[in-house]
Amino acid sequence: MTATIHSAPIATDQPVVQPAAGTALEIRDLQAWYGESHILHNVNISVRQGEVVTLLGRNGAGRTTTLRAIMGLTGNRTGSIKVNGKEALGLPTHQVAHLGIGYCPEERGIFSSLSTEENLMLPPVLKGDAKGMSIDEIYDMFPNLKERRNSQGTRLSGGEQQMLAVARILRTGARLLLLDEISEGLAPVIVQGLARMIKTLKAKGYTIVMVEQNFRFAAPLADRFYVMEHGQIVETFAASELEDKMPVLTELLGV
Repeated sequence: MTATIHSAPIATDQPVVQPAAGTALEIRDLQAWYGESHILHNVNISVRQGEVVTLLGRNGAGRTTTLRAIMGLTGNRTGSIKVNGKEALGLPTHQVAHLGIGYCPEERGIFSSLSTEENLMLPPVLKGDAKGMSIDEIYDMFPNLKERRNSQGTRLSGGEQQMLAVARILRTGARLLLLDEISEGLAPVIVQGLARMIKTLKAKGYTIVMVEQNFRFAAPLADRFYVMEHGQIVETFAASELEDKMPVLTELLGV
């Protein structure tokens, strides 16, 4: 996605996203700052329970900032972020996580000095009805991790580290997963394994919001797409509209 293209004009008046029954995540008029820098501008996103939604856009478009804003990891924020109907905007990050959200950042965030299995034993279990995956369930989903269960994090490949980062979230009982560029820099065979993982999680009823630069990876997995540019949502469409939207995506993303 490095081709030089002209960007489509940004819509100044976004349509308000109407909440649907069984809405897992509802973002209204979200604005966010890093210090004095105003990054997000009136972002509206709605994600239904059990959906896979992908945020597309160039680097710097505001996709990662959107995930960080949901978790309370940016500076000042205004607007509304509701998780399963509960307002999360004013909550500290640890309380946002207890609403059932698992965030896998681009830097993965495993404990490199601990073994795979030690990493999997550390995540706290969320309160309430949430039930995290057992170690056996994790190993069924990620056979590579079972083989490397006694290996230190520093000895894992990039793909294995990414699997471990996602697996740690699944141990907590989170049902809404925010995944930031999980396929970046990984070998095709590992990316295929991550795609199978997402399909499996969707079949189990998980809700997933992905930020992805790898369009070929994201396109077959998502139910719906939001396209961001300059901190705004400029396009939103369902997977069934993907073919018709390709000219727009080529203009916006260079795919």
